[in-house]
Amino acid sequence: MSNMFDRCRSLKNFDLYNFHTPNLINMADTFSYFDNLLSINISNFDTSRVINMQALFLGCISSTSLNLSNFNTGKVQLILDIFW
Repeated sequence: MSNMFDRCRSLKNFDLYNFHTPNLINMADTFSYFDNLLSINISNFDTSRVINMQALFLGCISSTSLNLSNFNTGKVQLILDIFW
């Protein structure tokens, strides 16, 4: 999933609630540079196998709220610059 939605500059609201992610390992730069992002629903993501979250939300300068309470980061090894 690395760089999957990188630089989606025009999106303001993004709903990924129904994304099925049990095998997700790499989330590096997945949502970086969403310049106009106000809200994103990733509350149903299964992150229990993720090892890389580096720069996950880098450059999301307009976002006012982000709920990551369901994220399981137990296996994450790279988390540098998750936000900017």
